[in-house]
Amino acid sequence: MRSGSPDPVRPDEAPTEPLAAAVGAAPAAVWKTLVAAPANGSDGRRPPASRTIIVRLALGLVAVLIAVGLLAAWAAQWLAEREAVNDAATTTEVLADAVIQPHLSAALLAGEPDAVDEFDRVVREQVLSADVVRVKIWSPEGEVLYADEEQLIGRTFALDEEQREALARPSTRASISDLSEEENVFESGSRLLEVYRPVWAPDGQQLLFEVYLPYEPVAARSADLWRGFAGVTTSSLLLLIVLTAPIVWGLLRRLSAEDSRRADLLQHAVDASDAERRRIAGTLHDGPVQELVATSFAAESAADASARAGEEGAAARLRDVAASVRGNVRVLRSLLMDIYPPGLAAAGLAHALQDLAATARSRSADVELDLATPAPDLSEADEQLVYRVAQEALRNAVTHAVPCRVSIRLRTVGDDAILDVVDDGPGFDPGVLDAVPVGGHLGTTVLRDLAQQGAAELAVATAPGAGVHWRLRLPSLTSRKAHP
Repeated sequence: MRSGSPDPVRPDEAPTEPLAAAVGAAPAAVWKTLVAAPANGSDGRRPPASRTIIVRLALGLVAVLIAVGLLAAWAAQWLAEREAVNDAATTTEVLADAVIQPHLSAALLAGEPDAVDEFDRVVREQVLSADVVRVKIWSPEGEVLYADEEQLIGRTFALDEEQREALARPSTRASISDLSEEENVFESGSRLLEVYRPVWAPDGQQLLFEVYLPYEPVAARSADLWRGFAGVTTSSLLLLIVLTAPIVWGLLRRLSAEDSRRADLLQHAVDASDAERRRIAGTLHDGPVQELVATSFAAESAADASARAGEEGAAARLRDVAASVRGNVRVLRSLLMDIYPPGLAAAGLAHALQDLAATARSRSADVELDLATPAPDLSEADEQLVYRVAQEALRNAVTHAVPCRVSIRLRTVGDDAILDVVDDGPGFDPGVLDAVPVGGHLGTTVLRDLAQQGAAELAVATAPGAGVHWRLRLPSLTSRKAHP
């Protein structure tokens, strides 16, 4: 590599390390990534395959089924508890009116043993059952006047808000109890249905009748409701899948066909562009270029004739015309090389890059080529990408930096191909790449577009007075050749 140019990455250095650390550029040079390569070398704009879409739909369906199952379980439990609470309230009202209130007496309220025993017998025969597990009679002050659990009789507990509300506004209150209150010390299990209802003694004294019902029927009812919900929902979803599967499959086939058609159209556009470039190049070569060559010969012959006739002034002017025409022929031939490089299609990338370097040397650029041996195994599309990026970077150097030295290096690092184009020209502030509107630097815009279209990474290291170092990285060559 020539002196005065930033040194490229050594062949043994990993391409994934930071460019600023990997390249021994001038201290002031700053690396800037203009285009980041897609993950795994794939083009992120490529539409997903049909199999991917089907897998995503299946996963989405599973997620919907799980969500519906959880929602159905919650709804089933809520409905089962509402049903159980309503049934418990109805049962309690019947027991209160038909059994409890008719057997209340002043002796029971006074705590006389005979009265308590008689009331207990009635409760056990007509109230307690598999559906009612606990019965209590409370005074408004919170004293347990009667309970089927003898140890609770005579004890006083603070009434909770629902109990006080049931007494203040005579009504039946039912809820799910977690048995965390002190009064529930003798209850078994983790949850019970708890129902309060006011009753009145013969003397008009208001009391509170409380019963506890088991929670197991609620769980059983919840399971029944959940099975019903889940069955209906699952069958509906499956029916929806059956009905929409042909539609989805048809859309996927159309999407695949449209993708293939779009790819064909793009390829036809590329082929048409290539053919048009070839036609233009052929027309220029066989028409204006040949005519200009003939014109230069004619002007040179006329100059010789004028010189023999002693007309030196006319001869000099004709020789100037011939030189100018020959210069234009060289410009046109360079333009032909830019429009359609014959070496790339006929002799390969290395020959095309050599032709490119030769053209730049004719424009006061000292170009050095360093091509890896063996050459990177590139697809046709990647060869065109490397050539066009090298062409555009070299054109920028010739336009803005001549006379200058330019180094073009192509190599393979791991499974990546890396192109470095380095010049020792005046460089520029990389910050202008963000500040200038799109289109402000046509050459840079072209390089960005080329890298984006080729799913490659493009970076530049430069600073005023530090030259310019362009880097193109084509990641995962094996994957790129498998998915061109």
